[in-house]
Amino acid sequence: MPYKKLVELPKGVKNHLPKRAQEIYRQTYNSAWETYQDPARRRSGASREEVSRRVAWMAVKREFKKDALTGKWKRKPAKP
Repeated sequence: MPYKKLVELPKGVKNHLPKRAQEIYRQTYNSAWETYQDPARRRSGASREEVSRRVAWMAVKREFKKDALTGKWKRKPAKP
């Protein structure tokens, strides 16, 4: 199910990710939800929700990284 607002996100997302990362997760999840509506587009019989979650986390991890010492998610430095 798509998320209309950030407060609707799963606890693991809204309680640990910075706001910008939450926005990326929500937008990407919603897009993947539509993209992978057809089961034939999903691999290994994964559910629509599972695929959408994976895609959303991949998008977050492109811009953010979990600090090994503090456990907090931080934006990755800009590439030159």
